Amino acid sequence: DGMNVLFILVDDLRPVLGCYGDKLVKSPNIDQLAFQSIVFSNAYAQEAVCAPSRVSFLTGRRPDTTRLYDFYSYWRVHAGNYSTMPQYFKENGYVTLSVGKVFHPGVSSNYSDDYPYSWSIPPFHPSTEKYENDKTCRGKDGKLYANLVCPVDVTEMPSGTLPDIQSTEEAIRLLNVMKTNKQKFFLAVGYHKPHIPLRYPQEFLKLYPLENITLAPDPWVPEKLPSVAYNPWTDIRKRDDVKALNVSFPYGPLPDDFQRQIRQSYYAAVSYLDMQVGLLLNALDDVGLSNSTIVVFTADHGWSLGEHGEWAKYSNFDVATRVPLMFYVPGMTTSSVSQGERVFPYLDPFSHILGLVPQGQSKKVVELVSLFSTLAELAGLQVPPVCPETSFHVALCTEGASIVRYFNVSEEKVKEEKDGCDDTYRCFNEEPVAFSQYPRPADVPQWNSDKPKLKDIRIMGYSMRTIDYRYTVWVQFNPNNFSANFEDVHAGELYMVETDPNQDYNIYNNTSHGCFLKKILG
Repeated sequence: DGMNVLFILVDDLRPVLGCYGDKLVKSPNIDQLAFQSIVFSNAYAQEAVCAPSRVSFLTGRRPDTTRLYDFYSYWRVHAGNYSTMPQYFKENGYVTLSVGKVFHPGVSSNYSDDYPYSWSIPPFHPSTEKYENDKTCRGKDGKLYANLVCPVDVTEMPSGTLPDIQSTEEAIRLLNVMKTNKQKFFLAVGYHKPHIPLRYPQEFLKLYPLENITLAPDPWVPEKLPSVAYNPWTDIRKRDDVKALNVSFPYGPLPDDFQRQIRQSYYAAVSYLDMQVGLLLNALDDVGLSNSTIVVFTADHGWSLGEHGEWAKYSNFDVATRVPLMFYVPGMTTSSVSQGERVFPYLDPFSHILGLVPQGQSKKVVELVSLFSTLAELAGLQVPPVCPETSFHVALCTEGASIVRYFNVSEEKVKEEKDGCDDTYRCFNEEPVAFSQYPRPADVPQWNSDKPKLKDIRIMGYSMRTIDYRYTVWVQFNPNNFSANFEDVHAGELYMVETDPNQDYNIYNNTSHGCFLKKILG
């Protein structure tokens, strides 16, 4: 019978990991997982903000189908009664379990993380989650603040712990229960860090001396960046330490030394996360299930660390939309594992420098919306059908094709089916494409540009990423009937990846782009 699934989902994690070629970060446990996995180096989220991205990949539908671009509606009521990935596993005999932040909590998952549809038992939330935004960061003056940069002494924290530590403990407890019950399971574990505030055990700072931390390679706002494309990082401006800097709105910039501190704390939070992932995978070994469990590791979107003069997510750039994505499938991505053999011994981030290269790395451009069909196929379930053009009335279908066909990396040359784009346009037919989008309330950055409510959305930025380019059009959008008018283009962006990997030189205005527009409309 089919394999278990352990689905590890991280909040706001861009691929700053050793296995993605980052030379600075210490992530030995995630790198060890990557070494046994197929790793996708060009994976993209469909919208760079928590709730819309999660609802999109958990239902296998794009944001225009879930109709969720903000945090304030529940798709089953507002769009259509769509089945979710965990629901599908549950209906196929799996015990489905949710720990930590999997669905975005609140209205967008019906205040219940979509229980009982998606989960066999009520989802677990760490009891200390409620202190996340409290004043728990000790300043130089000894007082407590709600800072962005927040290394802490865990023993001083409420209950002497942190949310992700509690989530790991609960997930390990559930693995032991599942082992005893011998039940097939789908266990989703959602980690908070490196989401802001960057609150993590202070010892992780030791891994990243400030003198080793550089600024972003392009810490300025690009000259030809349309103002509608810029995200003014309002959420970090509200933190006490950022507020004290009195930075001008919307373009900043933050002082260089503080930029380095944010980057340092982001890295430290990633190593703290790596430790949690290491403990979790080690427990999978302990219960003897590493040979019968598929492990997926990904994030809901990325996070800018000063690139383009931007921080946080809320944009269509690679730094905000690109995510880590890897699949460990016993017997497929690794030779079969014998019972009791250790696959994931815990590695201490303070002493292990691994430098393992992933076994299989695919450069194919893929999307998170493909997760549902991919996991169904890997688990041997029937792959849900492809959605029709409009699918509001269809409960079970997906808008992202399974990417299992890319798992055999030696066959990277395989041509995809022609996608009906007219050849005279030289549209790079065979290229897989990742689509992302981001809403804006206005053409210029304002207080709600990062997270406009549905009723305030006036412009939608539709973005298309291939191996060669990123093309974005910002078009008029009507929130009353969810329609985009591609005749009314407010601004455009075009970046060629090979010559401009950081997306700093927008050549939209000196290029003919009929072909690109045709492809995005297709």
